[in-house]
Amino acid sequence: MRAIRGATTVSENTTEAMAAAVMELLDELEQRNQLHPTDIISITFSVTKDLDAIFPAAIARSRPFWDNVPMLDVQQMYVEGSLKRCIRFLLHTYLPISAPVYHIYLRHAASLRPDWSLPKPVASPPTAW
Repeated sequence: MRAIRGATTVSENTTEAMAAAVMELLDELEQRNQLHPTDIISITFSVTKDLDAIFPAAIARSRPFWDNVPMLDVQQMYVEGSLKRCIRFLLHTYLPISAPVYHIYLRHAASLRPDWSLPKPVASPPTAW
């Protein structure tokens, strides 16, 4: 089991803007990690308090094979001065330990984890424990 993180931002609090951002984020997630939704254990989405037009999980459920993925939407804790209009996710999936993991940080959310927003894999832990 592996965990993958990611985030993006939206320009405005509308269903259309949120749908475009979530679809872009999940497209990148699937493509970069060669991930199929049937391998996903669960995903938790969080949104900042300024986003309430639609649940990210409702958007994700419209994707092929995502309708059976367990999902949860929560509101991100508010911290003064933090990134606005941000959608984050934490996903657990089955991937081989040898497979590189690409965390997906798009748009203004790339500033949250500049070390993970680069197109390079996270080093896998040693196989011998």
